[in-house]
Amino acid sequence: MVRTYIKRVHAAIESGEAEAAGAALTAAIPVIDRMADKGIMHKNTAARYKSRLNKRVKALA
Repeated sequence: MVRTYIKRVHAAIESGEAEAAGAALTAAIPVIDRMADKGIMHKNTAARYKSRLNKRVKALA
């Protein structure tokens, strides 16, 4: 589930659509947080994913 949302953000970034990338990131962040809360991924890994995705989305704008 996490990979799907991350792939959606990457696809929007590669297409160059800043609004779509922002919307995909907004949808992905709660999913990443949920997986970290459940222990599926470490909290630092989740933070790293969110930080890197956010950095790439901001670079589009």
